[in-house]
Amino acid sequence: QQRRGIAAGRPKAMGRPSAAMLDDGKRRHLQHGPFDLIIEADGPEVEVKVAYGVAIQRFETVLDELVSELTVLRSDMQEHGLGLQGAIARTMENAVRPYWRQQVTPMAAVAGSVAEHMLDTMTAAANLRRAYVNNGGDIALHLTGDATFVVAAPSGKITIRAQDDVKGIATSGWRGRSYSLGIADAVTV
Repeated sequence: QQRRGIAAGRPKAMGRPSAAMLDDGKRRHLQHGPFDLIIEADGPEVEVKVAYGVAIQRFETVLDELVSELTVLRSDMQEHGLGLQGAIARTMENAVRPYWRQQVTPMAAVAGSVAEHMLDTMTAAANLRRAYVNNGGDIALHLTGDATFVVAAPSGKITIRAQDDVKGIATSGWRGRSYSLGIADAVTV
């Protein structure tokens, strides 16, 4: 069974993009190549359905879009940018541009940029109370009204409210795919 070109059922490690509802019946798992997203939307049922539908549809092209500019995305950032074309690639470029002197590439911002773009796609199409996209520890958040997001941290739980300036959480460490200088097992910002 297929829906909008994405294989239905349990996500596979490579090949075509896949989408599955997780056992809790609330969250979706989208997977394609290195992207492994857990998404959740909260709001009226019809709005949640729309949000998941547009997320699945948009996710179909994310990897191909980034691969089409991969050579440039792997290039050191320049002071005036790299002239990237895709929406996600431009977000990546803008995220690392202030650090161009440190020989950073836009790939440093790939996970967070994908999470942010997918969340923006969902919230542009649907009226959601609360939503998040978790791309391997880089989490983009959408909160309205009295909605909150609770994060477990070594020091205890941290509650993020809609009124807070926080719109995302990123965790990285030496066991991940990122280059690490070995100074921490994991860091969450």
